[in-house]
Amino acid sequence: MTDNTDQRYTNQPTIKVSDFEGPLDLLLHLIRSSEMDIYDIQIAEITAQYLEFLHQMQSNQLEVAGEYFVMAATLMSIKSKMLLPADEDEEVVEDVEDDPRQELVDQLLEYKRYKQAASELHEKEQQRQQEFTRPAISIPDDVAGAKVSPGITLGQLQQAFATVIKRKHLSQPITQTVQSERTSLTDKIKMVLNVVKHAPTIFDDLFNDQTNRDELVTTFLAVLELCKHQAILIEQTDNFNPLVLSVGPQSEEFENEQFSTD
Repeated sequence: MTDNTDQRYTNQPTIKVSDFEGPLDLLLHLIRSSEMDIYDIQIAEITAQYLEFLHQMQSNQLEVAGEYFVMAATLMSIKSKMLLPADEDEEVVEDVEDDPRQELVDQLLEYKRYKQAASELHEKEQQRQQEFTRPAISIPDDVAGAKVSPGITLGQLQQAFATVIKRKHLSQPITQTVQSERTSLTDKIKMVLNVVKHAPTIFDDLFNDQTNRDELVTTFLAVLELCKHQAILIEQTDNFNPLVLSVGPQSEEFENEQFSTD
């Protein structure tokens, strides 16, 4: 006669527990529940709790992965080493490296760090899912975009002026007579504006007749001031071509505002 009860349990589907992600996760849970110090695990107590948990899983016809049994064997091995009697003739020296639990503690600490990092990443993922990004919208056909041609940057102007300073420094005489500054910024603005209005001018040519450093700097400041107010434009047709100054769109307006009282 066949036992219907045994057949019923044999045909019962296997259920896998997903509360723990592995034996290390289970061990951490047991250590926290028992309020133990992870650096001083009571191996006998933890081993008993671990084996009891596996027994309950098997009794409930739950699938137990092989790695859980490997950990059980490891715990029993550690327990047996700690239960071995010490040699009375030798002095007992407490050393962390001789503790049979140390390797297990290192694994638990490493797993704990990874688990905490995974938890933080999961939390950030949850926060990111609460954010919504509006998709890019197309520009209406009736909106005309302004086309802006590439211009000269301040860095390019500074580099060009540094080249002028270097060239002037090499060509200047060893002996110089120190003179007081005779040209103001306003005078240099007028000079640059008049030269450019006469014809487009190469940037370096503005400094041909100038040898004094103060005069060179004043001329450069005049160029910057005129560019700021769009009284002149600076263009470069190619990367290796010289900078060319020409009359800007606000040239007359700037000249009327600055020099109307002269």
